[in-house]
Amino acid sequence: MIKTSNLTKIFEDRKRGKIVAVNHLNLSVNDGEIFGLLGTNGAGKTTTLRMLVTVFKPTEGTAEVAGFDILENPDDVRKNIGFLSGDTNLYARLTAREVIEYYGGLHGMSRINARARVDELAEMLDLNDFLHQKIAKLSTGQKQRVSIARAIVHQPDLMIFDEPTAGLDPISAKSILDFIRSCRSDSKTVLFSTHYLREAETLCDRIGILHDGELKAIGTLEEILDQTDSTNLEHAFYTLAGLEIQPD
Repeated sequence: MIKTSNLTKIFEDRKRGKIVAVNHLNLSVNDGEIFGLLGTNGAGKTTTLRMLVTVFKPTEGTAEVAGFDILENPDDVRKNIGFLSGDTNLYARLTAREVIEYYGGLHGMSRINARARVDELAEMLDLNDFLHQKIAKLSTGQKQRVSIARAIVHQPDLMIFDEPTAGLDPISAKSILDFIRSCRSDSKTVLFSTHYLREAETLCDRIGILHDGELKAIGTLEEILDQTDSTNLEHAFYTLAGLEIQPD
């Protein structure tokens, strides 16, 4: 579903010069799996995802996403994915239902089909209690669920989420994690970034660990633990990042 080839992004900074945000990244995400991209803030997770969804153009390399090259067929990539970014903005004056239906229309859905899809998503993501409230009056967790509904209204087979639970209360986070978990039984593919080790441990079929823009490890949890001679993901993560683990 996703395959990167030496994917690289270098930013130019007047004071610091060239900043290598992502350095020759090679990874693949299989059909129907939940893949977690794990790393600290600044590791390159968001930059990687934004290249995959064609928001950023790579400095070097390329990737194939949902069967399309991100450089040669960016429009086809965008049509076949659902993307949730960390800074998604919603129209404050519209209701949750109006926002989701509007994006359904942008994806070519008829009004009848869009309304039916909103009803389906409302059950799936527990939106019914605030479906008719304006976005401006919703909590952060409620807005995030509306953002997810907006991103997947067209029923894409591939969903890419950038730290979907960051800053959420436990109940809102659980709702989103339950949805991601359900995607596996629906044969959907999910790539999501996180810096929460527990999310990666409990949700992911495979994990990629990024540090300083480089892929330090990729595989199942068991494979990464074996590679680092670790008993838990926390120890493996610190080992791969070159950080010292403080004794209990």
